[in-house]
Amino acid sequence: MLMASPDAPVVNARSLFLSDIHLGTRACRAHELLELLRDYDCENIFLVGDIIDFWAMSRGIYWPEVQNTVIQKILKKARHGARVFLIPGNHDEALRDYVGSAFGDINLVRDYVHTGADGRRYLLLHGDEYDQITACHRWISILGDISYTWLVHLNRLLSLMRRKMGVSGHWSLADYAKRNVLHAVSFISNFEESVVHRARQRGLDGVICGHIHTPAIKDIDGLAYINCGDWVDSCTAVVEHFNGRMELVRWAHRARTAQSAPVAA
Repeated sequence: MLMASPDAPVVNARSLFLSDIHLGTRACRAHELLELLRDYDCENIFLVGDIIDFWAMSRGIYWPEVQNTVIQKILKKARHGARVFLIPGNHDEALRDYVGSAFGDINLVRDYVHTGADGRRYLLLHGDEYDQITACHRWISILGDISYTWLVHLNRLLSLMRRKMGVSGHWSLADYAKRNVLHAVSFISNFEESVVHRARQRGLDGVICGHIHTPAIKDIDGLAYINCGDWVDSCTAVVEHFNGRMELVRWAHRARTAQSAPVAA
């Protein structure tokens, strides 16, 4: 059983945003996520899609104790007063049939408008409906999912070799591919612009999403674009502080580092 680091005090914050955890898969970095959940105490927890990977589980169930502990930790936080919202994604789309219901203390919603402590309003959605491949060509999306999973596993082998060779620092093969393959770069840009456009149509100040496993906090044409990242490769979350500041927290290799960026004025 993992224990919280004795020299890492609990961080109190207003909101925690998590997406693309992919519980039910071998790729899920549940140990690292459990550490983050133990180190952060938030009033609101938003689970922004692909929390449980029903696609992968249809090919074979994998559910170790640590993944069950993640669920229990979130439920415990809800019982102790945290408001928990789950927005289903494409990998857990079966839960969309239950939108408007509550499982225990977890509320299922199709999307959500979150008002930050500074008054800014954000559209929360997973984002798969703005991915034309997922929306129109499901079989290609499933094939891509399998390929991405293999990339993640290959990256773990490469990371092991790098450590044995004494090479420090975290390097992601999947992230390298996304940022350097022309079509992948174009896809990410189109996705970002599409979800920001939707937030603009609704008269909001920004969007908080997941889906593409590419964490970011940036300004796009005057609106805030925030992507929570994932818990199979990047191990990132977004934290809202009590003054409304949004922070991208990276948890790679159990070393807590943070990257902050101002949202749109």
